[in-house]
Amino acid sequence: MKKEQFYDYESRLSRPINVKIPELQTGERLRHVIFADQFTRGILERVTRTADRIRTVHKSKDGCRFLRELLPHIKAMLYFTQPSTRTFLSFMSACQLLGVSCAEVRDPKTSSESKRESPIDSMRMFSSYFDIVIMRSNQPQFAECCAYLMNDLGETSRRSVPIINAGAGADEHPTQALLDIYTIQRALTFDHPKDSSKWTWFEELRQTEPGLRRGIGGKKIGFCGDVRRGRTVRSLSRLLTLYDDMSMYFVSPPHPKLRIAPEMKSLLIDRKAEVREFSTFDDPCGSSSVIENLDVLYMTRLQREHNSPEDEADFANLDFNPYRLTSKLVARMKPYAAILHPFPRDEEFGEIPTSIDADPRAFYFRQARNGMWVRAALLAYLFDVDSQIADYYEKYTAETKDYNTGVL
Repeated sequence: MKKEQFYDYESRLSRPINVKIPELQTGERLRHVIFADQFTRGILERVTRTADRIRTVHKSKDGCRFLRELLPHIKAMLYFTQPSTRTFLSFMSACQLLGVSCAEVRDPKTSSESKRESPIDSMRMFSSYFDIVIMRSNQPQFAECCAYLMNDLGETSRRSVPIINAGAGADEHPTQALLDIYTIQRALTFDHPKDSSKWTWFEELRQTEPGLRRGIGGKKIGFCGDVRRGRTVRSLSRLLTLYDDMSMYFVSPPHPKLRIAPEMKSLLIDRKAEVREFSTFDDPCGSSSVIENLDVLYMTRLQREHNSPEDEADFANLDFNPYRLTSKLVARMKPYAAILHPFPRDEEFGEIPTSIDADPRAFYFRQARNGMWVRAALLAYLFDVDSQIADYYEKYTAETKDYNTGVL
């Protein structure tokens, strides 16, 4: 998409984000999902609670049928002009789970854009046939422009549909941040299948870490790798500032294009997060090292697709070994520390070797599956059927097994 096609939206694109957000809502409810900053703590709790309910209800045949009958009248366009596997498939699965029918465009060459139709015109065509557009673009501002286009159409009584940003260049990935928060939240509940009235894993952990508490607040989150150009890091770190007493440690190579951007660091500090930068996992941090302090480690790959020829020459002189996780490093982590990765994992670079996959602290495959649940919950929220899911869940879980122990 040519930059001049943004000119009609230029004045709106340049506004502060807090000025933009009300235009992406209908009252207090989100209409479009473009930025991570649109998610309040209340919305996060509502969507993640719905995700938990969906995954429970979905385990039964009747529950699956109930979910599929929620939105069979809705049609979704998955407009993914940037390569994607997990985001595309998890959105497709989330739609199918709720009965939403889908169509896709994954290569502009197969659409009328190959005949010089503008992407803005393509979007208007999609809104004529579909009820929501879920889009990924290599242009950071395109999804935002599409949201304003839909608002303008709605104001003149023409057809207007919600837009979901499923990844925008190197800028934002709000739904990835949503599933990351959900995964971290589940990891830090410290639940265990063998929990009982006599023993819980949480209480066992508290014997060695008496200050440990459930939940995201007060935890130390580490980000490792290409932390400046990774859009998942940008979006997730913003959401983490919604929680109290957060510490974020950024472990990255000593290069300005790979370290956290100064403006991003300032934003996180302004939002009351503790932000520290390190060169390796072995750097001193309090009375121990960085790796031993972390409650969550978020590994990232080197974003090679953003490299210029100059970057390639610069990076050739860097030692990237300290940004590869090893079994020895994992052995030094806390027994409950969750390891996340937004995928894809770079097989050549090897930021997480497959030998770590079997470790119970490796959450990244569960993280990928959580994308389906939480994106289904987001769709349920946008189309206002999450309350129906809550009602069904309450009835579904109301009756428990009576083992008739009173007669013993």
